[in-house]
Amino acid sequence: MGALHAGHLSLIRRAREISDRVVVSLFVNPTQFGPNEDFNRYPRSLDNDLNLLQKQLVDAVFVPEVSEIYPSGYSTYVTVEGLSQKLCGKSRPIHFRGVTTVVCKLLTIWRPHLALFGWKDAQQCIVIRRLVEDLCLPVKIVPCPIVRESDGLAMSSRNLYLNREERIAATQLYHSLQWAKQEVDRGETSSAVLLRGVNSRLLAEPLLRLDYAEIVDIRDLSPLEVITSNAMLALAAYLGNTRLIDNTLLIRELPLSETEGGPSDS
Repeated sequence: MGALHAGHLSLIRRAREISDRVVVSLFVNPTQFGPNEDFNRYPRSLDNDLNLLQKQLVDAVFVPEVSEIYPSGYSTYVTVEGLSQKLCGKSRPIHFRGVTTVVCKLLTIWRPHLALFGWKDAQQCIVIRRLVEDLCLPVKIVPCPIVRESDGLAMSSRNLYLNREERIAATQLYHSLQWAKQEVDRGETSSAVLLRGVNSRLLAEPLLRLDYAEIVDIRDLSPLEVITSNAMLALAAYLGNTRLIDNTLLIRELPLSETEGGPSDS
């Protein structure tokens, strides 16, 4: 959706490695924002984005107007049932309907052989994978690793919203993920134990308001009581009015070419 950062550029570099041609879409999609969310103030920096993409030597940039994607009278939406109602879907009930609709349209317009998505939005990757499989779309979804700031915060265009104090507090998301992963490495297998520890760490930060912390199976986002090779810890939290998400795979590491789950964290 624009406001490009190093995470986005890592997708483009990976695409150049595995593709003959690279197309980038820039579109702040209105249908994935709820009525009280940040569509109007979402960061937009088209001139800077185009300059960055030119330096990356992409072959084409698609910058449609809203009226091109959703013309007058538009009334068709694509919904992935079940997966879209979990995790972020609980607090953002229309979000994934907008995501799957616009992604389906973009894939239909450009008909790529590969489509790369960042694993920071792990649920999005999983939902889109199901969309592609269910609709028999001839494209392979390639999840790519999370790119982080030097202090561990996952790169996101919404990080621009954070003031200095909120930016410091936001690192607790990463620290909590790392704590849980270390506990699993030491032999902990109880999701309940891990989630108690994660919640206590996050709730100790007064600027942070937790939306959810869940340990789920990356294949279907179902909750896990015991850690398995497919376990992912996913978080969402607010700092002020800014909602941030993050996740880590607790055991499994996947090569980038696999699409049954996600890549290893970076």
